[in-house]
Amino acid sequence: MDTSKILLIAQIIVSILLAVSVLLQNRAEGLGQMFGGGGEIFRTKRGLEKFLYYFTIALIVVLVILSLVILKLSSK
Repeated sequence: MDTSKILLIAQIIVSILLAVSVLLQNRAEGLGQMFGGGGEIFRTKRGLEKFLYYFTIALIVVLVILSLVILKLSSK
């Protein structure tokens, strides 16, 4: 298998994981939050929520690096 194909497959997998991790984060707290009601109290992230937050950031960094590597390889 070609290196660019492996990187492209890795990029697709990371993109899917990123979408799932964003969807799993429970920030909305229902429809009331979407329309401006409730949820004004600041709270810290704990446990799984904190893990998902940092996991999402790591996936974004990996996705950007993969994209730049693929761009560099395709320009040759």
